[in-house]
Amino acid sequence: MEKVSIRDFLKKKERKEKITMLTAYDYPTARVISKTELDGILVGDSLGMVVLGLENTLKVTMGDMARHVAAVARAKPKQLIVADMPFLSYEVSTNDAVKNAGKLAKYGADSVKLEGGEEITDVIRHIVSAGIPVMGHIGLTPQRFLKLGGFRTVGKRESEAQQLLRDAKALEEAGVFSIVIENTYTEIARKITEAVNVPTICIGAGPYCDGQILVIHDLLGFTEFSPYFAKAYVNLNEIIGKAVEEYVSDVKNGKFPSKENYKEISDNR
Repeated sequence: MEKVSIRDFLKKKERKEKITMLTAYDYPTARVISKTELDGILVGDSLGMVVLGLENTLKVTMGDMARHVAAVARAKPKQLIVADMPFLSYEVSTNDAVKNAGKLAKYGADSVKLEGGEEITDVIRHIVSAGIPVMGHIGLTPQRFLKLGGFRTVGKRESEAQQLLRDAKALEEAGVFSIVIENTYTEIARKITEAVNVPTICIGAGPYCDGQILVIHDLLGFTEFSPYFAKAYVNLNEIIGKAVEEYVSDVKNGKFPSKENYKEISDNR
């Protein structure tokens, strides 16, 4: 499998082939993922919640993102690496936005992702002009949960649905190569997907997008809470818990370490 590019994403939409993405935040996870047919890896600011134990993503810093992007990039995955730009790394000024996007690119990101619609198109144009591909993100935008009134499904009101459509078209015109649509109603995601020429990647927005993305901890059953739209393909909470309990039992009962787990001077005589 050759290195996936943004052109591959666009070609998949043209061929009506589904795009697959997952999050990853560290070297060992990225190393395993790199051996699969997955198309893209998002180093998401969701790491704040699933890795750092924060209540939301607002406290995630550029330092956090750079560190985790670098860790994923060291695995040299063939998948396209997309890095989230954290809260206030692109809202203050276009100069800061370009610098911060460039920093993530220097640490190994192939592209960056920004949350928002019409209001951030100027920022997107500047980042794209600097040579850094941008993925858009509309619908439930976790960095703006305070404005949205919480983590909720977006688009029930007609005015909200129409704004999402305007946002998607504005992002395409600004130069994004794809758009994440999060936690919107299926009918809206379908209309957006049909209205834009760039791929749409859904998370909690139904089956009609050009691709899907999940937080890998949800897929692995390794979280305290999973949203309704996630699917666990294994229960790592249970598997890891059982492994730890077995280890504790073996130590207490003298089964670990066993002879193959240590060396004695007499072994070399």
